[in-house]
Amino acid sequence: MISVKPIYIDSIPFTATSVELPKTNLLIISNDKGYIMCGALDVDLLNERLADRKIIAARAVGVKTIEQLMEAPLDKITDAARAAGWSEGMSGKDALLKIAE
Repeated sequence: MISVKPIYIDSIPFTATSVELPKTNLLIISNDKGYIMCGALDVDLLNERLADRKIIAARAVGVKTIEQLMEAPLDKITDAARAAGWSEGMSGKDALLKIAE
C-alpha cells in the first residue's frame, strides 16, 4: 500500500509518503526543496553520482513511522543539505523547517 498525505510542521505544509514493502516500510517527508527519508536512502549515491543535482536530502535510521522520522536524529546528509544548514544529529523536523519558505 502507498500512502501520500499532507502533514504540517509548525503550520508549514510538507508531504508524507509511506510505501509498505515486504518486511519494511519506505518513509519520506518532503517539500519542493528537499526531503528526509528512512535508512533506505543512499546518501553516497546522491553525493557522488548525482552531485551535480545538488539534492537536499538526509536519512534517519531505525524509524518505522512518519512521526518517528520527524523526531529521529539525522544519520547521514547530502553535501547540499549541509549547505542548507543541516547537520548530522539534527532532528528531521528541525532540518525540514530550515528548507521551509
